[in-house]
Amino acid sequence: MPLRTKNQKPKPKNGSPETAIFNRTPKPKLRPTHQKARTGSADCQMPNASFTAPVNLRDSSVETQSIVVLDFGAQYSQLIARRIREQNVFSVVLPCTASLEEIRSYCPVGIILSGGPSSVYDADAPPADRRVLELGVPVLGICYGLQFMVHTLGGKVRAADKREYGHADVEIRNGSRLFQGLPKKLSVWMSHGDEAVELPAGFQLVASSPSAVAAIEAPERKMWAVQFHPEVHHTQSGTNILRNFALEICGAKPTWTAQHFIDATVASVRQTVGDGRAICALSGGVDSAVAATLVDRAMRDGGGRSRLTCVFVDNGVLRKNEFRKVQQGLRDNLGLHLVALDATERFLTRLAGVTDPETKRKIIGNEFISVFDEEANRIAQQEGNVEWLVQGTLYPDVIESRSVRGPSQTIKTHHNVGGLPDKMKLKLIEPLKDLFKDEVRKIGRDLGLPEDVLQRQPFPGPGLAVRILGEVTPERLAILRECDDIVVTEIKKASLYTQIWQSFAVLLPVMSVGVMGDQRTYAYTCAVRAVHSEDGMTADWVPLPHEVLQTISSRIVNEVNGVNRVVYDITSKPPGTIEWE
Repeated sequence: MPLRTKNQKPKPKNGSPETAIFNRTPKPKLRPTHQKARTGSADCQMPNASFTAPVNLRDSSVETQSIVVLDFGAQYSQLIARRIREQNVFSVVLPCTASLEEIRSYCPVGIILSGGPSSVYDADAPPADRRVLELGVPVLGICYGLQFMVHTLGGKVRAADKREYGHADVEIRNGSRLFQGLPKKLSVWMSHGDEAVELPAGFQLVASSPSAVAAIEAPERKMWAVQFHPEVHHTQSGTNILRNFALEICGAKPTWTAQHFIDATVASVRQTVGDGRAICALSGGVDSAVAATLVDRAMRDGGGRSRLTCVFVDNGVLRKNEFRKVQQGLRDNLGLHLVALDATERFLTRLAGVTDPETKRKIIGNEFISVFDEEANRIAQQEGNVEWLVQGTLYPDVIESRSVRGPSQTIKTHHNVGGLPDKMKLKLIEPLKDLFKDEVRKIGRDLGLPEDVLQRQPFPGPGLAVRILGEVTPERLAILRECDDIVVTEIKKASLYTQIWQSFAVLLPVMSVGVMGDQRTYAYTCAVRAVHSEDGMTADWVPLPHEVLQTISSRIVNEVNGVNRVVYDITSKPPGTIEWE
């Protein structure tokens, strides 16, 4: 069926093209658990906004402008916000069900409607308040967002006769501001099974592919939409399209930088915590180190004394010599007030006999918080009441753990988030909760953290427990520690460590027959994993040089008692995850 505008009579069958569908990352906010929706900032000015600046600014936005992305269920919806942030404009992803009050609290100068797997005409299509289109700020629909816009405003969307997945050539028809400065023909990435067959009143077609509507607009209504995915690298000039929307159409100011984030977060922590005390969950990795340094900077008094106590827990599933190395590094390099607790026996007792990966994560998360609760009570008796717990949770942890940003599917539980007990005595401060790893590293450099901390590869909160498939025992932990140490050591020797997102060993519950010397062996299998990634949301396996793999395999089999076979994991994410559990 040909495309037509509302109230326009159908054209002949071969008169015009067709249509068709894709992305979270909020701000440096500090959110206690079970916190209500925030109120708007006193400096936030929006057209048609009718809300009063709050007296208590504790729950206010620390940003005076943002681009709000409403998530309709795309698993990688954070990519839109990420591309906006690359323009030094803050962007936050909220669920499509977010209230107008919550949307306004982020002071949006523009709104983006993300993609999603549903059809707008389905009975269970993700709901959204149609008034988001009437807030008086520019709106950009992407894929499903285009279809939502068309459907909601009186146009028509139907299942397409010809679906489009993958590359498509698009021709720009009119001088739309969205495509300002771009070539008239673009190679883009399509992913849709529906099409718009009738546009709402006031809309016009501005770009098309041979078989689909590619872009529409209604400038007078401050609405633009594209059927392809500008946020993915496969789309030519996709970043330029999003830049045009954010900077030219929305008029956003490119002021969101690492230093701006630091200043705003420190100020927000001071306001949130007041004169209270906090403890920080330190792991020794870059995330918790940056989180601790930020909060420590905010909580020092005039005499330089900090009201933040950093706690490092040996949960029994750390890497070789990690408990000692982390204590030395963080005390010496960062000057943090650090308390180290050896809770190995406590954790391993709880993990005994447990084989299900989700159960292991939940146990470690719950026990982790229990240890901190007890330590907070001890600190309270000695130094004063402790109300807050600081964690270095990042956005990928959250998106994979909870469907809180629209109807995205939960993949697995992270101990920082989904493993938390329902009733936690400490309130959470997660200053990095809406950031990506590379953004955290930039902030860490501005804070003056040493490179050996900043360049440390990510390590899961549940530690080696999720790298031992099956039951976690002292014997298996000892074997895996030696294997993992060899993997990391050899990759560092090959000068590959900082080029790889993660590299580690996994102990499999697979026994196989081998021959060493003149004797038969029956021992475990070790898998080696190395992946490239930008933010942990997707990953590609690394083609390690054969000589490096050969050295790793030879050393493990010869030096680690209990392992007689080494395999290399060549699975990307998706379909797999980076960790095996």
